[in-house]
Amino acid sequence: MEPVGLNLIKSTAPFELPPLPYSYTALSPSISEKTLSFHHDKHHRKYVTTTNELIKGTQYEKSTLEQIIKGTNGNAEMQKLFNNASQAWNHWFYWNSLKPGGGKTPEGKIRQIIDNSFGSYDTFVKEFSSIAIEQFGSGYAWIVKDGERLRAIKTSNAENPIAMNIMPVLALDVWEHSYYLDYQNKRQDYVMAVISNCLNWEFAEMNYLS
Repeated sequence: MEPVGLNLIKSTAPFELPPLPYSYTALSPSISEKTLSFHHDKHHRKYVTTTNELIKGTQYEKSTLEQIIKGTNGNAEMQKLFNNASQAWNHWFYWNSLKPGGGKTPEGKIRQIIDNSFGSYDTFVKEFSSIAIEQFGSGYAWIVKDGERLRAIKTSNAENPIAMNIMPVLALDVWEHSYYLDYQNKRQDYVMAVISNCLNWEFAEMNYLS
């Protein structure tokens, strides 16, 4: 099944905010309705709207988000556009990295890939959670494809793997707005709740095999 919101990723500007792949209550209690609605309807919407505003009169008026991200990465004069376009993309990927009733020990092909990459599922949880918890300030923890294996990396602020030509498989948002209403400063509790209850392994396997 295709991820929700592909129109945001495949289409050229102007961009539209895609809906969540699930209801606002679907990830509760790991992520509350209040957090999801605020995060999606306010933060994600603002990134999409600002991207549309910033590309007016530039070479990126008819570009895809990925083209904008790769074209503006490292360009100080285009930093604001990069930040907003990248965050629009990051949030789409993050929403699809989660699912109701997710998490738990994966099965099938993706489990074999995790075991080959990390040694065991428990080792994966330890490495991925550590990267997410230890990311200083705002950013993301990612599972990315590295050859035939997976590895865990972190990025700061709006940075993302596709700007570095690295294929992401799963994402975990660790900006404070993704968890503060539910967990205050206890990022560790948020990270472990999402890993245990919300990770979308079908999305991960689809990305790995694509």
